[in-house]
Amino acid sequence: MKYGGGAYLAVCTLFAYYYHMTQRVSHSLEETAQIAHEWLEAVSKAPATGATVVGLSGHLGAGKTAFTKCIAQELGITEDVTSPTFVIMKIYPVDLSKGFPWKKLVHIDAYRLEQGRELAAIDFEKYAADACNLILIEWPENVKEMVEGIEAYKEIKFSVGEKDTERVVGF
Repeated sequence: MKYGGGAYLAVCTLFAYYYHMTQRVSHSLEETAQIAHEWLEAVSKAPATGATVVGLSGHLGAGKTAFTKCIAQELGITEDVTSPTFVIMKIYPVDLSKGFPWKKLVHIDAYRLEQGRELAAIDFEKYAADACNLILIEWPENVKEMVEGIEAYKEIKFSVGEKDTERVVGF
């Protein structure tokens, strides 16, 4: 949905203020990479007893997979990262020399799932219990009953800005 005359960013800013979110606007993939770098630096310092689980919410084309690719690059992952829409989950080994607390990036796309319990088929609870995992879940609203109780759960909201080339990232 598009809003004209700056109303869209005003609504996003109000939402971010109300929910105490940081909001950034990216105009390019390079800026998205910088946002991902800054977010990753901050979240990597938070202690967790289980995995760091992050829900990536937003409409199709809002930037969820692009952000995940930027995170993967920061983690030293050289493999091509694509959305696991049909396989549901992909796991990538993290380059430990980068100094992050995780050994694996677990990328889940819940777009095709209807209930959280469907994550049991991919042993989600096992991955979520391991503090050495960073789990990024696209479409977390489809599996909310599985992520709501996770101690280190965070959410990032993505949307298209006023221009088609802008992406609003709120965390």
